[in-house]
Amino acid sequence: MLGIELNEYAAELARVTVWIGELQWRIQRGYAFKIHPVLEPLDHIECRDAVLGPDGQEAVWPKADAVVGNPLFVGVSRKRRELGDDYVAALDRTYAPRVAGASDLVCYWFDKAQRAIEAGTLLRAGLVATNSIRGGANRGVLQRTCAKGAIFCAWADQPWVNNGAAVRVSLVCFGKGDAVELDGRSVSTIYADLTAPGADGEALDLTKAMVLPDNTGASFQGASKKAKFEIDAAVAREWLRLPNPHGRPNSDVLKPWANGFELSRGPQHQWIIDFGTSMPESDALLFEVPIDHVQRVVKPERLRNNREAYRKHWWRFAEPRPGLRLALAALPRFMATVAHSKHRFFVWLPSTTSADQALIVVARADDTTFGILHSRFHELWSLRLGTSLEDRPRYTPTTCFETFPFPTGLTPADTAHQRTEALPGGTLIPADLAQPARTHATAIAQAVQRLTTLRDAWLNPPEWTERVPEVVPLGMDDSPYPDRIVARPGFEKDLAKRTLTNLYNQRPAWLAQAHATLDQAVAAAYGWSDENAALPDDEVLRRLLALNRKRAALKM
Repeated sequence: MLGIELNEYAAELARVTVWIGELQWRIQRGYAFKIHPVLEPLDHIECRDAVLGPDGQEAVWPKADAVVGNPLFVGVSRKRRELGDDYVAALDRTYAPRVAGASDLVCYWFDKAQRAIEAGTLLRAGLVATNSIRGGANRGVLQRTCAKGAIFCAWADQPWVNNGAAVRVSLVCFGKGDAVELDGRSVSTIYADLTAPGADGEALDLTKAMVLPDNTGASFQGASKKAKFEIDAAVAREWLRLPNPHGRPNSDVLKPWANGFELSRGPQHQWIIDFGTSMPESDALLFEVPIDHVQRVVKPERLRNNREAYRKHWWRFAEPRPGLRLALAALPRFMATVAHSKHRFFVWLPSTTSADQALIVVARADDTTFGILHSRFHELWSLRLGTSLEDRPRYTPTTCFETFPFPTGLTPADTAHQRTEALPGGTLIPADLAQPARTHATAIAQAVQRLTTLRDAWLNPPEWTERVPEVVPLGMDDSPYPDRIVARPGFEKDLAKRTLTNLYNQRPAWLAQAHATLDQAVAAAYGWSDENAALPDDEVLRRLLALNRKRAALKM
């Protein structure tokens, strides 16, 4: 038995463990006891890096029948922080374009094992990875495995404990195997997303879904701060009344802030200091009180950051998302969802709000798009096309939104003008729609407005709450911000339990009925109205995949 272990202590422990195991194995099976076992060299477990050699080149693995391993769980967001810039740069130089730079560390083990199988120096491999190996950039290594060989055994989503934290993992065996099994059941094949053909035996390989050009430029991740720019709402209201020497109000750089907790757990009462995408330091210094906070709290942290650009522009967000801001510039509101969330719900946010990186934003103001994204069809698609963090599905602009085939006539390309038409009652549909898209858009918008009205009434019962006008900033006659909803005296604890997460955990009958009505309207837009209630999940996904492939082919 051979092995590679980076930690010197762990390598020595492994050597001794294997040695003792061999002696026990010989005794148990009646083999002669070795005369001088302690004199044998214990060099079969090497102490070195399994991915990079000391010169920064690709590490060499010994020839073997099988490789098994549980590589480090280091996600792409932690690679630089835990491994260092030089190491990550060496990985990129050595493994590009074989492994995408946005991949988790474990992907380099999968790539090396697959290359060894192709070269004939390895027969099979079995590796443990977080379940994010099934999607996004990580899935690229499994796609090569499926193209050049096969996955013969996998457990797609299993509980695991890593350094005391609960995670979800995938166990993947590939190379030369006999029977094909997924999650303990026999299947004909295993796809790169660790799924198999449906129960009816028909192929359903969602890894073949492609980004649709019609969907680009509409969905974005929120801004990344990389320091504590947020302030309490009460502090922000005081600052909004203060003057500055250049005559500009603090409302230019103070905004209500929404993160994942804001959407899933209710109001967090946080604002944020936002100096935009290109404001020079000299201009930022003229906002006296906000910049004083940033100099004291943000600047020291940013000057310790490894990224030169983050240090140089310490007063601005690390990633201020200019594309997102441009897309939202003309909108009175936008829709957002929590990137990592147990439930896939969307909410409306006013255009004055700054969205955190924990949110995925869709730059549309019409209820029709809002309703399509809330439908069962989009939820199924996003669950299968996205990845996950622990037990929370992950929604991304590229994999979930840009691949999703919207109903004909209601795609993001059809609504790219962002203009809306108000219906009686205030519901908004995209402007300038032809028939039958306009009829479908109206039905979807009215159904989701009903859902939203009921949901808002549950979250903020008028008997428990009251509306308080928001602050009027210096130099303005009216507040540009929506009223605050606060608990009436005695209802604070009850109101705190009224969150979207709790609502969807309970999923009361009225909520299920409202969603069912919405699903019927969206199904009609796809031409599936007579079958919606009976359509199995796999059939929905199969139809959506066919539509995705058809539209992608038309754009080639």
